[in-house]
Amino acid sequence: MKGIMISCMVLAFIAAIFYLLLGAGVITAGSQMGTPVTRAFIIVAGGCYIFGGLLILAKKRWLWIIGIVMNTLVMAVFFIMYSKNPAVIFSLPGLGTKIPQIILEVGLVYLIATYQRRSIVAENP
Repeated sequence: MKGIMISCMVLAFIAAIFYLLLGAGVITAGSQMGTPVTRAFIIVAGGCYIFGGLLILAKKRWLWIIGIVMNTLVMAVFFIMYSKNPAVIFSLPGLGTKIPQIILEVGLVYLIATYQRRSIVAENP
């Protein structure tokens, strides 16, 4: 379980790195340059993924559930916004954020499904 948690944290960090690079203007998504407000929002998203990645290690099921809901929301908004613009979806930042996020979703589902509380484990030796 510890290995899955660390893997999920690393995936969140990978997504965060791509968000931070996109927000800093180092990489671009197709022809989308973004306004300063958009870039600030993207940088905040990167920070949220760093913070969320660290929260995975807290071993709190309710945090994992919140994380999976928020991650799903981020991906849904992205695909709704850019559904008619495949250049953004298949760009380096598009794939660099969405691939780790999809794998992160699977990892969080696994953690949530297999998590057992310590009290239950202690009662049944």
